[in-house]
Amino acid sequence: MTADRKLEAREQFLLGGIVVKAGLSRADRAFLLGGLLELARVTMNSPEYRRLRDNGEEAFKSQVQKVEAVRDREMREWH
Repeated sequence: MTADRKLEAREQFLLGGIVVKAGLSRADRAFLLGGLLELARVTMNSPEYRRLRDNGEEAFKSQVQKVEAVRDREMREWH
């Protein structure tokens, strides 16, 4: 596998993970693409962009906190 192909595969894997985190893994593909096309029209400095980005940041933070809580609980159980 070439370096470019590995990079492309990793990017697809990461993007798929975002779809799963959003709870959309079973959503219709046309629906997902339509939503992404709408997102592509949002300009970077708009209030809507900032609102959506803030929502995403918060979701990533809460996911990290959940993972850390599970890890901490498992560590306590081992000791």
